[in-house]
Amino acid sequence: MEMDAASFESLVIAELDALPDDMIDGLDNVVFVVEDRPEDGSLDLLGLYDGWALTERDRYGVGELPDRVIVYREPHLAVCEDEDELRDEIHTTLVHEIAHFYGIDDERLHELGWA
Repeated sequence: MEMDAASFESLVIAELDALPDDMIDGLDNVVFVVEDRPEDGSLDLLGLYDGWALTERDRYGVGELPDRVIVYREPHLAVCEDEDELRDEIHTTLVHEIAHFYGIDDERLHELGWA
């Protein structure tokens, strides 16, 4: 599947807007970023939470750089066949990475069907 960066980012924004308010309202000092690929250039990683989970924040306050939820465009396009599948995968990636912000690990996400 092919899609330019601007169109992909629009889909990410639309899926982010569709998430429940109670999931989004608790996000403090978090930015959402779209990048083409992970630093290693692989297509294996769809997203990444880069920051400290709420459960690990003992010192956090003024002057801290924001945590980041990164969604990788090219890996998503490599695993999806059409736009509907792409929307679903972006949605799952956002939920998965936001869950890491709340301190939910990959094992629990697998149990819940979000990994």
